[in-house]
Amino acid sequence: MTDATAAAPSTGSPGRWSAWRVVWWFGFVSLAADMVYEGARSMYGPLLASLGASALVVGLVTGAGEAMALVLRLVFGPLADRTGRYWGLTIAGYGLTAVCVPLLAVTPFIGGAGLVVAAVLILLERSGKAVRSPSKSALLAHVASAVGRGRGFGVHKALDQVGAFAGPLLVAGVIAATGVIWPGMAVLAIPGAAAMLLLAVIRSRVPDPSVYDVETVGGPATSPVPGEVAARGGLRGWFADAAGAGLPREFFGYAFAAGLMTGGLVTFGIIGYHLTVGGLVPVATVPVVYAGAMAVEALAALGVGLVYDRYGGTVLYAVPILVALVPPLALAGSVPLSLVGVGVWGLAYGVQDSTVKALVAEVVEAPRRATAYGVFAGVQGAFAIAGGLVAGWLYDRSLPALVAVVAVSQLVALVLLARTVRSLRSVGSVRHPV
Repeated sequence: MTDATAAAPSTGSPGRWSAWRVVWWFGFVSLAADMVYEGARSMYGPLLASLGASALVVGLVTGAGEAMALVLRLVFGPLADRTGRYWGLTIAGYGLTAVCVPLLAVTPFIGGAGLVVAAVLILLERSGKAVRSPSKSALLAHVASAVGRGRGFGVHKALDQVGAFAGPLLVAGVIAATGVIWPGMAVLAIPGAAAMLLLAVIRSRVPDPSVYDVETVGGPATSPVPGEVAARGGLRGWFADAAGAGLPREFFGYAFAAGLMTGGLVTFGIIGYHLTVGGLVPVATVPVVYAGAMAVEALAALGVGLVYDRYGGTVLYAVPILVALVPPLALAGSVPLSLVGVGVWGLAYGVQDSTVKALVAEVVEAPRRATAYGVFAGVQGAFAIAGGLVAGWLYDRSLPALVAVVAVSQLVALVLLARTVRSLRSVGSVRHPV
């Protein structure tokens, strides 16, 4: 018996929570967890700088963190499907975030080891996102089917963004009050504990979310059982899926373009490092700047998503342009220009985190989309770590060179993106004209 099927309540049980209640509670878990990791993420650059990191180290750590959050989904997504341990992986992933972020508060007190420990904790925190995300989405998808997946995931995302905005503001307030960074990390233990408590309550009340699925209400849970891996091709089949075997040629061109856009978008760790080391803003102001970027991200994801539904993939032509504008603006020596650059960064990040993924569904037919999204995340992750390394190395040596490298990479991305859109126009989009 898998953890998703243990002690499942009957669908007619009067004590069972409504689907909307479960959706909201999952949303509150994400709100609290986002306060933790977005609050910490807003200060990764200044924290690492205070521990003696160069821009190269900041770029490498933050880039590797984003890469792990993406690439490891190739492992933990199939692992969840093949073992049925959706709840176990969800809880483990959130637990990594809830534990690792507050532990960053001890790094200033352990001497030369502080930088190494901080880097490891940041990488573990980002890995936690990869561990939980596929399983959490699978659990939520069951429940959201009873209320409409668009509305269910929409409410969840809205609460998620509230946490992404509130966390950096909480950190900013604590740092402003104390004058040092570590209490801002320590205070995030509170929303971390809240997230784990909420998750435990949901797990106890809704051990089998598949009972809400409109396709399976009244029937058995649909979670896979251990051993089913053999029926699906074993490890050889998993490696073939991870390599993208059988996916269309257009997909790989688009994935490469998206990878260039991901790698070209300078991480906020580098931007935060620039704002503090360059003396542009006080340390306590950096999380406030990040919170503003999160607000722009949320509006961008919603607005561009609506425009995409109307006009299709041509909307994405703006992304390489936005990415190319970030280095000359966000890394400028002027506060107004840097703040404008942060806004552009939030806009580009919002589109990358949402609408860029939508075009995958136009390129790949439904039976292969889960595999395609895993490969897509893997490509983005590989470019994320390379981009972070290059950005950090060039920041210390030549900002004009960094601007030029990003601009050239985005020109290539634009060409590949245009080829994908033209190809879809010639064969007709799966869902709507592009």
